[in-house]
Amino acid sequence: MTFTLAHYSTNDWAILLLVLILGILLGLLARGGSGRYRREAEAERAARIESERAEAHVRAANERIAELERHAPPIGTDTAAAVGAAARGERDDLSLIRGVDRGGETRLNDLHIYRYRDLTRLSAEDEAALEGRMGLEPGTIAREEWREQAALLERDERDQHRARYR
Repeated sequence: MTFTLAHYSTNDWAILLLVLILGILLGLLARGGSGRYRREAEAERAARIESERAEAHVRAANERIAELERHAPPIGTDTAAAVGAAARGERDDLSLIRGVDRGGETRLNDLHIYRYRDLTRLSAEDEAALEGRMGLEPGTIAREEWREQAALLERDERDQHRARYR
């Protein structure tokens, strides 16, 4: 049995035309929605790239820390000296510096930094090495103004320090 165009009635043609129009409309609707999915996919891709960059930054920082630690004496060997210095009053309360808690003060003492003047005398190279030894992000000491804070505390300007840094 063969079909020819003459076999279709007017109703058949109308139904075929409606199905064709409906298909075109559905296709257009589906394309319009794909923009949303494309934007979501691009946002996910951008987030993944940013995450990979952050991970690379952390890896580079960890490698820098490891390199600095390979060339430095171990931390903690002079803890007894720090305790003795504190008992003799030869140590300042470094935890008053914003960004240095009691654990940070202990690490500073382990690195032979007991007084405010020890921090004020740091060179840029000493600062970078100290950040590496303490596991701090590069630039932390400058950003948190440890040297400036130590200078105020060394001059016993605690009110100005408190007003500016607390």
